[in-house]
Amino acid sequence: MLEKMMVYYHSLGFPETYLLTMGYGTLICGIAIVCFISDRLAKRVLLTCITAFIKRTKNVFDDFLLERNAFDRLAHVVPAYILFLSAQLFLSDFDMIKTIVERVSLSFMVLVSVLAVDSLISAAWDVYRYLGHHKRHPIRSYVQVAKIILYILAGIFIISILTDRSVMVFVGGLGAMTAIVMLVFKDSILGFVASIQLSANKMVMPGDWVEVPEYGADGTVLDISLNTVKVQNWDKTITTVPTYAMISNSFKNWRGMEESDGRRIKRHILIDMTSIQFCNEETLNQLGKVGLLSDYIKEKRTELLSHNASLKEDTQLTVNGRHLTNVGTFRAYIEAYVTKHPLINQDMTLIIRHLSPGPSGLPIEIYAFSRDKQWKAFESVQADIFDHILSVIPEFGLRVFQNPTGKDFQSLSAPNP
Repeated sequence: MLEKMMVYYHSLGFPETYLLTMGYGTLICGIAIVCFISDRLAKRVLLTCITAFIKRTKNVFDDFLLERNAFDRLAHVVPAYILFLSAQLFLSDFDMIKTIVERVSLSFMVLVSVLAVDSLISAAWDVYRYLGHHKRHPIRSYVQVAKIILYILAGIFIISILTDRSVMVFVGGLGAMTAIVMLVFKDSILGFVASIQLSANKMVMPGDWVEVPEYGADGTVLDISLNTVKVQNWDKTITTVPTYAMISNSFKNWRGMEESDGRRIKRHILIDMTSIQFCNEETLNQLGKVGLLSDYIKEKRTELLSHNASLKEDTQLTVNGRHLTNVGTFRAYIEAYVTKHPLINQDMTLIIRHLSPGPSGLPIEIYAFSRDKQWKAFESVQADIFDHILSVIPEFGLRVFQNPTGKDFQSLSAPNP
């Protein structure tokens, strides 16, 4: 082919000193034009036909392959293969140039094939997410590891082709460079091991509400990858936590609460201890009219009368015998009120208890579970309960403890009328 070109240019009157260069240049330009045309044809004709076929199918996997440009990348193999064949046909007289072109075209075909396989893996991951399995079994870290291994192997093959050496030579070299490989891929190795533990033990999944105080993360898990866990905080900021940190450090996962039948209410009210006293008959008669307390007070009156009658001491003194207190009656009222509340789950733990008294008064704690676990609804239920309880405290002769305010000091310093 080259000799025919030189004869043709010589017949046109070109000097013999330029014939070789012109023939060689024409040959290269011709190969380049053929490769370019074949690339365009492969993309337009082949991809058009494939796209039309995929749009008619109901399978989603080929749709994701198309979105990931798998066929577009694979089309680049055609011009590379034409270049490889052209080198064997037209550059047989130029061994060095032929070898270089063949190796470069083969390396390019390997690279394009690897990119197509990368798209295939990504499409498989898209299908996995489309089916919703990633929420129960996150495998993105495995996908990333597979891609890393794929590109490492591709790099070894490409270097092997360019240097014309056996693949095993480079594989053996990697074994000798284990320490360096471990250093370079330290985070990836730690992340991969951690992601296996997270997935196998179902410690965290996309959609979980987690708290990781060491990294300031408090929100919903968006994604679990090889090196990071992406968390969207409640203020809509994004925090990335190293995957291995979820194993090496402690974190709180609220999935158990979300999967349970209720969300916990655990809050107390501080009672001024100077307002605690025994209930007299007038108070008991007044409280006996309260619907939630009427049965309780009747039962307690009967029980205490029977108990005190069996004693020899003078029960007119309150220190002798048993008597109802306003704080005990108030605690019974809270329990009855919370028990009757329609938004409290009665099948879960419900306790109204005293905590240890301190400088701020006597804490009375409500420990119960709201049926509605959504944040807004939960806070509304909790607020409604405490709004009511704080409002009825004076009916029992009790006072809520709070530190003195400016108005308190003003009233003390005001002159007596």
